[in-house]
Amino acid sequence: MAEQKRDYYEVLGVDKNASEDEIKKAYRLLAKKYHPDVNPGDKEAEQKFKEASEAYAVLSDKTKRAQYDQYGHAAFDGTGGFGAGGFDFNSADFSDIFGDIFGDIFGGSRTRGGANNGPMKGANIRTSVRISFKEAVFGCEKTMTLNLKDPCPTCHGTGAKPGTAPKMCPRCGGKGQVVYTQQSFFGTVRNVQSCPQCGGTGKVIEDKCATCGGTGYTTSRKTISVSIPAGIDNGQSVRIREKGEPGINGGPRGDLLVEVIVEDDKEFYRQGYDIYSTVKMSYAVAALGGSVVINTVDGKVIYDVKPGTVTDTRVRLKGKGVPTLQNRNVRGDHYVTLVMETPTKLTKEAKDILRQFDALTGNSLNAAESVSSKSEDEEPQTGSASKGSSKKKKKSWFK
Repeated sequence: MAEQKRDYYEVLGVDKNASEDEIKKAYRLLAKKYHPDVNPGDKEAEQKFKEASEAYAVLSDKTKRAQYDQYGHAAFDGTGGFGAGGFDFNSADFSDIFGDIFGDIFGGSRTRGGANNGPMKGANIRTSVRISFKEAVFGCEKTMTLNLKDPCPTCHGTGAKPGTAPKMCPRCGGKGQVVYTQQSFFGTVRNVQSCPQCGGTGKVIEDKCATCGGTGYTTSRKTISVSIPAGIDNGQSVRIREKGEPGINGGPRGDLLVEVIVEDDKEFYRQGYDIYSTVKMSYAVAALGGSVVINTVDGKVIYDVKPGTVTDTRVRLKGKGVPTLQNRNVRGDHYVTLVMETPTKLTKEAKDILRQFDALTGNSLNAAESVSSKSEDEEPQTGSASKGSSKKKKKSWFK
């Protein structure tokens, strides 16, 4: 039994009262999604592409659509009174829609106007600048030297020798575009692209300017000042308007995009608009409470540590973080981790005092000896007294 065809409107995902533009738009999306060149070797995608194309071939034609609305699929399978063979599928006009689709798939442009020789904005230039952590926090001014192009002073940007002028491109006839034909599933498709000989300008230069070599531009070293805003983060860019490549045919210059590279800081690190750092505190400060000095991007801050503070305690300094790009008066926070510092060099007097302190707070220095002495005093729990000394030998755990 032959597989039953789906309703054409259902295939395209449109209502039965859909307009021609709605049908065309729906088919274009499906054709672009399931085209064999986009899904090589995918049989399911190929089948969906053919199904959508068949539905579009019928519904895009007013006569065939009227027949389909009245008789359904029977209008074209030889049983609807129109004779065997139905309609000629290859007679459907796909040239317009497939010109757009193939332009998207293969990277071609399908401009419907004339030549692409009107004013065009110049290309953007990208570069980078290194700044310190604090410069990123508060912003700064940087200068950089770049090679930038300017219109040639001899030919004034035409590229032609003084006294001559560019001529119409013989390949594209001054249109700036050439037409390529391509064979597709539905026949020949026209694809329009920029002319490779004139670069889309529609003009060629026979007598080139000696100063610029026909390019229309000269290059010179220039110093550019860049304002880095407060709060910028690593990898973000600053845009300087119209400091890029010169425009084409009188168009505006492109932009200069300066990527900011923020150097690592030995003391601070950043997450979003918050700053993080670590500060050491002595055992005495941790136990008794006291003050520690915290370095911030704004300078030194005195913080009072509460008695009994344990190591790795995190404190928050509100508003001591990074300014936001939207409003430099709004800032993140600074989070400080307090870490207890163990002294490595003590005088004899300091050691004696520390032993006295330990004796008063649990005698932890002699904890192991107290356990050993208890073991020696234990009597045997079972059996008679052993010969010789009744004292047990002290067990050694470390050899």
